[in-house]
Amino acid sequence: MSRIVHPFDPLYSENSRVLILGSFPSVKSREQQFYYGHPQNRFWRVIAAIFEQEPPSTMEEKRALILNNGLALWDSIASCEITGSSDASIRGARANDIGGILTACDIRAIYCNGQKSHELYRKYIQPATGRAAVCLPSTSPANARWTLPRLIEAWGVIRAAASER
Repeated sequence: MSRIVHPFDPLYSENSRVLILGSFPSVKSREQQFYYGHPQNRFWRVIAAIFEQEPPSTMEEKRALILNNGLALWDSIASCEITGSSDASIRGARANDIGGILTACDIRAIYCNGQKSHELYRKYIQPATGRAAVCLPSTSPANARWTLPRLIEAWGVIRAAASER
């Protein structure tokens, strides 16, 4: 198992109000150099549904969906040892520094996509920022017990947080 460094930058703008943190990019995401690249990951369908939009298909549409709705995207992990895309295999994680995002944007809420992201956030990032994050159920296909409708309902809190002015 070799150490892999996170291969792409965070996605945010000065209008971002909600930060969503995954754990670490999947193999497909690393190949595409963009977030949630595995076609079975339900992230894009969930985000589109909570903002009542069509699911994006291109990278440009995905960027627009995030930025036009006051969101920011990144991952809790800057580098780690990982087998394939399995969060359970992550070893030797080093956290991302989200300070730049918090300085550039008026981030009002932080959400973690799944337990691994939240666990690493609480262990490494929260002590530096002093800010709590909410754990949402993972949109990964590995989280099969959460159906798409249940995910959309749970993730709906993001819309309310992003729309607070």
